[in-house]
Amino acid sequence: MPAPGHLGLETARSVRGTRRERRRRLRDRPAIRIIAVLLAVTVAWLGWSLGHALTNPGGGTVAQRVAEWARDHYLGPLVTFGEWVTYQPPKVGGTPSFSLAGPGLHASSRPGASAGTGQRPRPGSGAGIAPPVPLRSPAGRPLRGEGQWRVLYRVHHDAAIYATYLRPDKVHTSYVAGLVSMDPRLLRFRLRPGTEDPGPGSYGGAQPVIAPGARRGLAATFNSGFKIAQSGGGFYLGGTYRGALRAGIASVVYYRDGTLAIGAWGRGGLRMTPGVAGVRQNLRPIVEHGQIPASVGQNVESSWGATLGGGYYVWRSGLGVTRDGRIIFAYGPALDVRTLAGLLRRAGCVTAMQLDINPEWTNFMYYRPGRHPGDPAPAALLPGQMEPAGRYYSDSGRDFTAVYAR
Repeated sequence: MPAPGHLGLETARSVRGTRRERRRRLRDRPAIRIIAVLLAVTVAWLGWSLGHALTNPGGGTVAQRVAEWARDHYLGPLVTFGEWVTYQPPKVGGTPSFSLAGPGLHASSRPGASAGTGQRPRPGSGAGIAPPVPLRSPAGRPLRGEGQWRVLYRVHHDAAIYATYLRPDKVHTSYVAGLVSMDPRLLRFRLRPGTEDPGPGSYGGAQPVIAPGARRGLAATFNSGFKIAQSGGGFYLGGTYRGALRAGIASVVYYRDGTLAIGAWGRGGLRMTPGVAGVRQNLRPIVEHGQIPASVGQNVESSWGATLGGGYYVWRSGLGVTRDGRIIFAYGPALDVRTLAGLLRRAGCVTAMQLDINPEWTNFMYYRPGRHPGDPAPAALLPGQMEPAGRYYSDSGRDFTAVYAR
């Protein structure tokens, strides 16, 4: 008769053997094998897809790239939930962290230069549009320099780009929006594609980067709209379409002669013609005929973007045109759609549209030629913007606008 200890050992071996046999039989089942193969393929694809998103040229932080990848793969609600968890509404009251006396006040342009910063507006040769009038602050009593336009860029001594700062409302007084006024008679506007959106294509030779050989005369760059799949419209550049151009959708139309038009596609002459070089559509107009539509305050999250946690006051950017033809760009933190529309209308826009939202995707840069006109130094208009000033000197994942001197 076996010893008690030996019997226990034999029993344990028998149990382990039975478990191994069960696992072997489980592995031998066709359904289990199929599930294992599918799981392995899914994990491999996930690793490849996410790895491609993290290493693909186009810039952006790891968090930006992961969020973009997730939204492109039907995980947008998960991203929005994560943003909601970390979202903090803008604080009430306070004062700005920087002077509103004007961007680049420390600098001045030398006589004869084609561009400069820090100069007060002055009459030019008459080639451009009259300087914009000072703006009243939505926050009430203005701070020093608030609403006063300063010259950011000159073309042959004429002021081509002005900029100013405004606090957007009477509640969030520590936040500042940047506004830019651009003279299309002195400037050329070019649409540039992104490596991921709209993605690979010929686009008439347009590149997703301002390469070293394409920087002479560069005056400004600024962000475009939502990802095309979420814009409600389409994209066209150099003969290549992404999505469909839809009637009634707010559109930026780029012409071959460098001019720009803004409005609802299919209205006011905005349609495809031989002179159109590019079209970028995004949502509905937020200023029409000089008025802000009632729809601007409706269905904010579904109509105007899945903002950070559904928060209405976030970084936003917009583009509009005045009655005399000036192109106005506005952006900044703590903006809801109506406040953004109000800023553009305050600057004289009769037609305007929202571009992108959230801090990762809103930016405006101007360029200082200095002693190196072929490689001008970039500068961000708002000190708090997330994107670095040299963002478009490397590949951009999103499309954007480049502005050149004529």
